[in-house]
Amino acid sequence: MALGDFNFFSWKSKEQREREQEEYNEWAFPHGLEQRENFEKLLGEMFTKSDLPFAMMGFLTCKELYERYLKKYNSSERAVNILLNEDKGYRNIIKKKEMPRCIALVLADAQVDESCAYPTVEELRKSIAEIEAMRK
Repeated sequence: MALGDFNFFSWKSKEQREREQEEYNEWAFPHGLEQRENFEKLLGEMFTKSDLPFAMMGFLTCKELYERYLKKYNSSERAVNILLNEDKGYRNIIKKKEMPRCIALVLADAQVDESCAYPTVEELRKSIAEIEAMRK
């Protein structure tokens, strides 16, 4: 156990923290471990090994923002447009130039079903180019 594993100021029980982690994992990858592994493999093809933790953090942040805007406006196009052109609050986690890639990953992830199949890197690159073209 590392020093960072200690949370002296947490008022949550171990069971509650574990339950919240399980809920988060179910939100992030609703089709389970296979989905997560397939997604991590895709990330590994798109990013260097040292960039993988930041890529995952960017993806999860973008996914959360995208879902928030999708729910608010009931429009995927509007949600993407806000992320690309209007919302500046994420920039401490996702660089502006990385947002199209994060959005492409989120949109690809949203299409994943029980088969846990993601598009190829080439297909994602086409999607990234289309998303970049939407930038004002």
